[in-house]
Amino acid sequence: MKNFNIILGLVLLGLTSLSAQSVEIRDYHKDVIGNDCKTCHDNGIKQFPSDEACLQCHNVDDLAKQTMPANEEDKWQNPHNNLHYGKDVPCQECHGEHTPKKQPLCNTCHTFKFKGYKG
Repeated sequence: MKNFNIILGLVLLGLTSLSAQSVEIRDYHKDVIGNDCKTCHDNGIKQFPSDEACLQCHNVDDLAKQTMPANEEDKWQNPHNNLHYGKDVPCQECHGEHTPKKQPLCNTCHTFKFKGYKG
């Protein structure tokens, strides 16, 4: 009986570790990254990626141009170049790969509507 409990415990532990490793990756990143977690998780697998990891593929100046509001009056409502943080807001404040953020950081105080927000 003791051996059975040990074997059962090891099997359950193995299944738990497998389920922890199977995470969802967004399609637009899966094509580029594949299954190499270390491409983004440069601080360790259980840590959020650094901004430098994001900026290996994403250019903040290009992002700021893409998300610039159409009218001059709203120019500081750009999530990638805004009045409070400029271009230095940490990526993880608004974006999450495995669990999308429900709202960007700005929306905790403001009611901006960012077209195309992917979380």
